[in-house]
Amino acid sequence: MATHQGTGSGGSGGGEVARRTVLGGAVAVAAAAATGAATAGSAHASAAREPAARASAARPVREAALWREFAAAPFTHPQIPYVGRAGHRAGSGLPRGGRRGLVIDVVRDHGARPDGSADAAPAINRAVAAAGERGGGTVTVPAGTYRIDDIIRIGHSDVVVRGAGSGATTLYATRSLTELIGAYGSRYGGDKSSWSWAGGLIWLCPKDRWASLTDAIRAREWPFEGWTGNRRDAWRTLAVPAPARRGDRTITVPAADARNLRPGQLVLLRLADDPGHTLLQHMAGDGEGARAYTWADKTKLTSYVPYEWPVRVTGVQDRRITLERPLPLDVRPEWDPRLTTLVTPLTGSGVEGLTLEAVEKPQAPHLLDQGYNGLAFQCAYDCWADDVTVRHVDNGFGLIGASACTLRRTKVEGRGAHHPYYCREGSHDNLIEDFTIAARTTPAPVGTQLHGINVEGLSSYNVWSRGRMETGTFDSHRGMPFANVRTDITVNNDGVHGGDASAGPLFGARFTHWNIRVTNERAGLMKIDGLAPYSATVGINEVREFGQIDVPDFTGDLHTRLETYGSPETVRPANLYEAQRGVRLR
Repeated sequence: MATHQGTGSGGSGGGEVARRTVLGGAVAVAAAAATGAATAGSAHASAAREPAARASAARPVREAALWREFAAAPFTHPQIPYVGRAGHRAGSGLPRGGRRGLVIDVVRDHGARPDGSADAAPAINRAVAAAGERGGGTVTVPAGTYRIDDIIRIGHSDVVVRGAGSGATTLYATRSLTELIGAYGSRYGGDKSSWSWAGGLIWLCPKDRWASLTDAIRAREWPFEGWTGNRRDAWRTLAVPAPARRGDRTITVPAADARNLRPGQLVLLRLADDPGHTLLQHMAGDGEGARAYTWADKTKLTSYVPYEWPVRVTGVQDRRITLERPLPLDVRPEWDPRLTTLVTPLTGSGVEGLTLEAVEKPQAPHLLDQGYNGLAFQCAYDCWADDVTVRHVDNGFGLIGASACTLRRTKVEGRGAHHPYYCREGSHDNLIEDFTIAARTTPAPVGTQLHGINVEGLSSYNVWSRGRMETGTFDSHRGMPFANVRTDITVNNDGVHGGDASAGPLFGARFTHWNIRVTNERAGLMKIDGLAPYSATVGINEVREFGQIDVPDFTGDLHTRLETYGSPETVRPANLYEAQRGVRLR
């Protein structure tokens, strides 16, 4: 199990030297710009960076060697994934208002009471449905406290629910998802409650998809939750792509198939595994450890395959199809690659400027959550939350079969949560930035668990950026997530990861932890050069092993990288995601 430090030679990939040189210079300039100033309005980020800013005066900053390597091969680097287009509309700014300019006020137009004296959920849901049925709009919730005795359901695209600010508008939730929908068992058996990792009291999910999910739960037919329906069969083939490489943005399809595709269309890339599990090996980096790993008995992991990656088509020219983002993996014939349809997605919808507070009850024993959950984004693409706080919740912000969403200026606070943030069921290309997990206000009851920022279930190319975690951990929750980035985060590392043994490895390839300040010096899940294959740990302070201690899932040389260990305040760029935003697509 070798760990490589310094520059090394592992970052070189195919491509023209001249193009690399030009791109490397351009990226360096972009990195300098990105790290020279904080993003406007990021109060959370400023607080997180204060200790590093004070320390940096004592030590010279230096550009990371791994950054220079990445700049030379940004779409094929073996340890660092390209995440520069993660988030809503490939990382563009969040929109203001609904698509059609329609504004509905829940107090003026639907009689909601801002003093908590009556159930406001019917009024809010009527306003949301009215906006959706008219093609989109903004539902305003003025300052005040609104009691909600039901779920707030956003099931139409281009609908924004906007409060007067997280310090001014509060939705006070009185009932759990178990009370409102019913018990939700696990499709993997046992007495676990799936409300421990699914659903929200504000639930963004396409109307028909939400109905099919909740109908299945009430019928005790525990569903699959992602992009292709409860039985993963709600799709049809649009095109069969020719072989392509990770990082390619243009693929080739048969001429007859090209007629099924158009610019702006959202499609699903499906990759099945073969009997030798070479797709799973590829997700783990194609190393010797992955080839020696026993995959066949990891039944929960193999249930996550086919890998499903939603992406917009941005160009169709003859047989050549251009995608919004570079391919996350190779496309090989043995994996039966297809571009397919998917369930009707929710797009262009968001929640802004409010606090969701649940009635305060003690945290439930592990995996028996009743579902006092915050926001859930399910089968959502290009959706968002901005300036949203959740309080006294079982689970905070959920991404479930969700992609290309942005959570900005979000906060989890109160009595303590099981999963403050969770990202699962094949969620990809999401951006969580300027986030806070506040210290719990009451001691943890016996038998409960705290995770932190969770990722699992083959979820990939997600970013957590500019965060302050007063509690929790970097929870890679098995199910072999891969190619995810955590950057510019201060963390009191006191949480634990979970994950069933049948879900397989904690990490796939290309996990990157970049500029991580660990306040309690605990190494677990922070310093990952001894755990994650083809990974990078860059700019982390000195840490030591105590508490939960893991061993690598893969044998042999992990092909990992460790750089700027012990002095995160000196590493440049300070924020890997912001620097990657300067990389132009081919």
